Amino acid sequence: MVKAVRVHKVGGPEALTYEDVELPHPAAGEVRVKHRAVGLNFLDVYDRTGLYPAPLPIIPGSEASGDVVAVGEGVTEFRKGDRVAYVARYGGYAEERNVPEKVLVKLPDAIDYETAAGMMLKGLTAQYLLRRTYRVQNGDTVLIHAAAGGVGVIASQWANHLGATVIGTVGSADKAELARQNGCHHTILYREEDFVARVAEITKGEKCQVVYDGVGKATFPGSLDCLRPLGMFVSFGSASGPIEAFNIGILGQKGSLFATRPTLFTYIAKRSDLLTMCEDLFAVVGSGAVKIPVTRTFKLADAAEAHRALEGRETTGSIVLTP
Repeated sequence: MVKAVRVHKVGGPEALTYEDVELPHPAAGEVRVKHRAVGLNFLDVYDRTGLYPAPLPIIPGSEASGDVVAVGEGVTEFRKGDRVAYVARYGGYAEERNVPEKVLVKLPDAIDYETAAGMMLKGLTAQYLLRRTYRVQNGDTVLIHAAAGGVGVIASQWANHLGATVIGTVGSADKAELARQNGCHHTILYREEDFVARVAEITKGEKCQVVYDGVGKATFPGSLDCLRPLGMFVSFGSASGPIEAFNIGILGQKGSLFATRPTLFTYIAKRSDLLTMCEDLFAVVGSGAVKIPVTRTFKLADAAEAHRALEGRETTGSIVLTP
């Protein structure tokens, strides 16, 4: 038996129940990981509320770090005692779990457990957004919504490191200061300012090559008006609710724009891609060019409290749960 947090019925934070669960010996191709830290993400909220339907009951949590304590038959890349981290749908909110070998990566000595748990999903998301979905170049101007959030803080630093001019939207003056400390050249208080008008002002009417939007409903279609002709709109999250169906012709009217809705799990489906992306992420973090601010830590048993803080926009940067 191990302790875990499960969702038996979708709902609010109270739907998260801390309980005992059976954990069998790792099956063939599986590795048992004793968690040291588990990342908290809006993806977990979507799973808990049913926005992303899943067969119940589920154990939320899609990124974590820890130590290998057992391996199943046929496992060749890992052995007991290895420091590891992973991104995998469901299962993270637990003291221990069995993980398919193909999703695990070895953790460099220079990266601690909490940093790893705070950056696997969010950091790899930033990696594919900036290096694969739209490859940010020196001299680009990029708009990042929720720039003080988990992905936003990482993406802003990384885009700055790549030589882009980074504009970030935030919800408060405190978050604006945090965004500036983490790579944003310009910040926009979206509750007080018209972000479309401010982007036009900041860029002297040139607008942006790309908009990275993890907010969703509240920032669409305004995000499209922040793009120059042939610009790329990248929708990667729905913190304010999903974007509803729209007339695709609007992309032509606003300048032959591109729009995409990528997901991390498509980008890491091939192990070779996962390893390449992790190598890139570990390199920029290891060099100090991108820092992973773990701003709050909650006990695993207090996952409901952590969800309330996340949904209440009370958090910035990366939040982790510790068993």
